[in-house]
Amino acid sequence: MKRQNQINRRYFLKTTAATVVLAPTIVPSSILGANGSVSPSNRITVGCIGTGPQGQAVMGGFLAQKDAQVVAICDVKQDQREQACQNVNRHYQNQDCKVYEDFRELLARRDIDACLVATPDHWHVLITVAAMKSGKDVYMEKPMGHTLAEDQTLRAAARKYNRIFQFGTQQRSDRNFRIACELARNERIGKLKTIWAWAPGSSPGGSTRQVPPPPGLNYDFWLGPAPFKPYTEDRCSHEGRKKTWWFIRDYALGFISGWGIHPMDIAVWGAGPLISGPIEVEGQGHYPTEGACDTATTWEITYRFASGINLIFIGVPNGGNSGKPTGETWAHEAELRQKFGSLQHHGTAFEGTDGWVMVDRGRLATGPETLATTGTQDLKIPLKRSSGHVRDFLDSIKGRQPTVSNIEESFVSDCLCHIGDAAARLGRKLVFDLKSEKFLRDRAADALLAMRQMRKPWRL
Repeated sequence: MKRQNQINRRYFLKTTAATVVLAPTIVPSSILGANGSVSPSNRITVGCIGTGPQGQAVMGGFLAQKDAQVVAICDVKQDQREQACQNVNRHYQNQDCKVYEDFRELLARRDIDACLVATPDHWHVLITVAAMKSGKDVYMEKPMGHTLAEDQTLRAAARKYNRIFQFGTQQRSDRNFRIACELARNERIGKLKTIWAWAPGSSPGGSTRQVPPPPGLNYDFWLGPAPFKPYTEDRCSHEGRKKTWWFIRDYALGFISGWGIHPMDIAVWGAGPLISGPIEVEGQGHYPTEGACDTATTWEITYRFASGINLIFIGVPNGGNSGKPTGETWAHEAELRQKFGSLQHHGTAFEGTDGWVMVDRGRLATGPETLATTGTQDLKIPLKRSSGHVRDFLDSIKGRQPTVSNIEESFVSDCLCHIGDAAARLGRKLVFDLKSEKFLRDRAADALLAMRQMRKPWRL
């Protein structure tokens, strides 16, 4: 049993089944690609692993593309995989979609070209590396690894197996975010001095009442490499405020990476080569000690780069699982509102010697205002234009070119979240070397980035 559960290439080669397709006597025009359709031989076949709300939302992006076809669904929750399968079959008006509980069975299929991985965070890298080993390109939901060591393993696999990787930082496919980053990269705001990034903090609370796992959930498989803990009420829920696993360190870093990766990734995109090391990082965070949730509900972290720019990363108080205010304050809120006007609970702002640009999912604002309309002409450093995150992924597969959220830049963005969490947890200034990807002379800090022990039989 142990040998069967190990993720290795021998497993995929041994368990791959041959498929025989018999051509019909009368061939429909759609099979040949007529009437604007795409013939099956030119479609990218997709398997979806993890089909909760976010997984099904991204899956919808694949269903909308004529040159992609979702052929398989995998989830450890029966209701979610059946619902996803029904949605796929309804879309294609057939019953061809296959359903799996074990992702290894899906990956063993040689007729699948690419995978969407949208599982809970602690599974992201393990499944994505296995998919790459099996020869599949991967669209992986954010955040990246449970630890920086997992991020490094994922990057190594993408390089080794030459796989196309798209990270679920969809803001890179939004025009306003690209323009904001182009203004910063091309010094239309002057020399970049300060970057602000803010995001919702983790929710506190979470029930600690032990109850049986809900029917249809394979809880042991859901835990996978994570330490075994008895099931508690709503631990694996996908329903809004009931969701608890998002904020438990056994399964996630919390919203310091789960939401924070979005504005931090835009910070990295807009700063470009100015994100250089060694990096001084220090900060503080509030980590709850009651309830099931134990990841940072608020934080304020400052990164000082060798290039001279500072990045200030803020966790905004979240209503919590109870939906009630926590009493925590939003660091620099008044200052940011005075600088940039109205704010959402997330965003990224770049301040330069001659102006500023702020962007969130509601608006793009600049000072002076004319930058938003005239500042992106004749760019010396244009950024990749994406017409959609799924679309960009499919085009990158066809051209074997890096995606807009490629593995190299995504690694840096996720790395900043990890080292920020380490600084906030330890409550002292750290120095991180981007070349060695380690803290300087700080074993306790490095231990927070190291690979965690995985529950047998799982391993990377």
